Amino acid sequence: MKEVTFTVLENDPIAPRTYRMKLSGDTSSIRRSGEFVHVAVDGKFLRRPISVHDCDRKMLTLVYKVVGEGTAWLSGRVPGNRVCALTGLGNGFDIDACQRKALLLGGGVGVAPLYLLAKELSAQSKEMTVVLGFNTAEEVMLADLFERLGAKVYIATMDGTAGTKGFVTDVLRLNDILYDYFYACGPNPMLKAVCGMLDGPGEASLEERMGCGAGFCYGCSIETKNGPRRVCKDGPVFKKEELPW
Repeated sequence: MKEVTFTVLENDPIAPRTYRMKLSGDTSSIRRSGEFVHVAVDGKFLRRPISVHDCDRKMLTLVYKVVGEGTAWLSGRVPGNRVCALTGLGNGFDIDACQRKALLLGGGVGVAPLYLLAKELSAQSKEMTVVLGFNTAEEVMLADLFERLGAKVYIATMDGTAGTKGFVTDVLRLNDILYDYFYACGPNPMLKAVCGMLDGPGEASLEERMGCGAGFCYGCSIETKNGPRRVCKDGPVFKKEELPW
């Protein structure tokens, strides 16, 4: 874990109440996709956990949704502003668990961390099918990035204004998608449905409120088949067989 002061390069809306922020700074402690950073917010005691969307040696990219005062403050940052964050947090996705064909499933802002995962899988020449779920067409985001990596992309929207009407599970039901390992990130009801529907092995990145973000306060603990686990420290990515669904 490392505390880093980043400089904002860009902070632009990409969907309703959803922003993509590019930050310049030390990313050396970020090891793989699925990790998160804990962002300090002016005037607030608790930091805000945000998944890593993309990362290279000099730049960190975050995609976040404005849901309260903390993320509203973040959306007001402009190029040149400083943002402080703890980096190198959480256990990420296991790309070696996929042998040849990966299935990536994302819901809402949970789509964001799947992009770095897709880049890592693409670098290993693994085939990818990506299923993204949103409420409506205007919320659809980042699909083009996965397509540029060569992935087959399916879209589901609750109101049917883009892609398949319904959930990501409806896309799975209507299409014969071959995979040997799946990766999922999104709201917990989506993850529960996906894990219950898919017979093959996989893992899910959980969303949970966090206090310290480093495993000290146990505020984000969940019950798993292996006993209590801290989402921030033991996760946020857990193997399907660990989850009590």
